[in-house]
Amino acid sequence: HRAGRRVAPGAVLSFGDGLLTAQVLERTEGGGRIVRFRSVGPLDEALQQAGQVPLPPYIHEDLEDPERYQTVYAREAGSSAAPTAGLHFTQRVLDELKRRGVHIADVTLHVGPGTFRPVKAEYVDEHDMHAEYYHIPEAAAVAVQEAKREGRRVIAVGTTTARALESWAATGETAGWTDLFIYPGYRWRVVDGLLTNFHLPRSSLLMLVSALLGRERTLAAYREAVKERYRFFSFGDAMLIL
Repeated sequence: HRAGRRVAPGAVLSFGDGLLTAQVLERTEGGGRIVRFRSVGPLDEALQQAGQVPLPPYIHEDLEDPERYQTVYAREAGSSAAPTAGLHFTQRVLDELKRRGVHIADVTLHVGPGTFRPVKAEYVDEHDMHAEYYHIPEAAAVAVQEAKREGRRVIAVGTTTARALESWAATGETAGWTDLFIYPGYRWRVVDGLLTNFHLPRSSLLMLVSALLGRERTLAAYREAVKERYRFFSFGDAMLIL
């Protein structure tokens, strides 16, 4: 936000009539700020009362019902955006998938605000990828390993899940910060398929899709989506890549 450029280190911001204050400690390379919060009462409660649901830059109105921007399986707070491929699932759909023999495993990746930042570097490998925290629970790790051993497909619901799984495969760490940038030419280690929405051009998310589907087929899919008037972005339609 342009107004944010004027917020210098040392400034103190107040939210919710003083319920929550934030002292700006320093600027980050990406234009963000590191702040120290102080609250009246527990910080989590103050954030809930004084804060708003963080929304992508292309959504310009507040949501009347914040739960619309939340998956039915969301559990942990910490993400700057919803894993929007998951918005297509209801509990009824998940139950039906399980009934049909689909094994569902849960992972965590806290989406950072950098996920919406366009790739501006002239060469894709020069893009400074934002870091995000991920966690692969033991049950999920075991389920994925069994599926790979038995030749069953691992389908990631969303680019966030794909990035978490591939970060685990690349490092061997089931939790940590990842700045893995997946773009065409990447060698996939875990993910065999992907359910994902239609993304902004020049975004790292679109490049991840191209890494799995291929550039020409990705462009063809997007041309078809435009022709058939599919809805794009967070509350839009999805594509299943197998």
